[in-house]
Amino acid sequence: VGGFSLPLPCPCPLRAEQPPPRGTAGTEGRQDRTGPKKERLRSLLGGKQGREDGVPDADGADRGGKTGSGRMSSESQQNQDRRERLRKLALETVDLNKDPYFMRNHLGTYECKLCLTIHSNEGNYLAHTQGKRHQTNIARRSARDAYEAQQASAVPGHVAKQQRKTVKIGRPGYRVTKQRDPSNGQRSLLFLIDYPEIDEGLQPRHRFMSAYEQKIEPVDRKYQYILVAAEPYETIAFKVPNREIDTAADKFFTNWDRDNLTFTLQLHFKDKKMGDMPP
Repeated sequence: VGGFSLPLPCPCPLRAEQPPPRGTAGTEGRQDRTGPKKERLRSLLGGKQGREDGVPDADGADRGGKTGSGRMSSESQQNQDRRERLRKLALETVDLNKDPYFMRNHLGTYECKLCLTIHSNEGNYLAHTQGKRHQTNIARRSARDAYEAQQASAVPGHVAKQQRKTVKIGRPGYRVTKQRDPSNGQRSLLFLIDYPEIDEGLQPRHRFMSAYEQKIEPVDRKYQYILVAAEPYETIAFKVPNREIDTAADKFFTNWDRDNLTFTLQLHFKDKKMGDMPP
């Protein structure tokens, strides 16, 4: 009235909604939401429920067992326990003195001659014998031995070759003659070696040896050696200049006289301008 209007009542109340008192449904909802967090914290701190459900403990390890049972052993621990049991069993049942592959070296350690391995003690070696590597090598060795025996039996009249064991009776008598070919001036050496007691059916053999191959004298590359051997005499060697040898048919030859039991060897050097030969 008079140009003024009265305020109309607001259809919705302007008062702020009061929080529900303690113990109402809202508080109970918040307590339910915080409940799992407390349970999780309790399990992380080592609670019984967390360990039984397989939840990691405070140290982050999944026990996987009941309370008080301790943690389960790992795969490496199980393998270590298995090897220890096999070692104790082998020490009681295996005689190492009869093992052909067992060897004690000068360092006080033990070796497997089949696998070429080194072990600190007998137990470690016995554990190795139960392993895959040693068993595989034994199987290979057995297969090879069986194959060789089969091949030997398949060849008719095959006889295993045995090494000769004879008693040496000393060095044979010999004569060395220095010569020169009058036609071309080539130097030559003539060796006559007597074998009066040589074994029946044998013939002397010879070969050349370099100064680096022999182990008796200091190495001197200016010389080489001629070895002659025949049972039961000792092998003898002649020291000659390390020059090229003429291998022509009329310049190098050997002969074995079965009647007089004398071995003859003659050689010529291609180099005509050589110094004095060794005595």
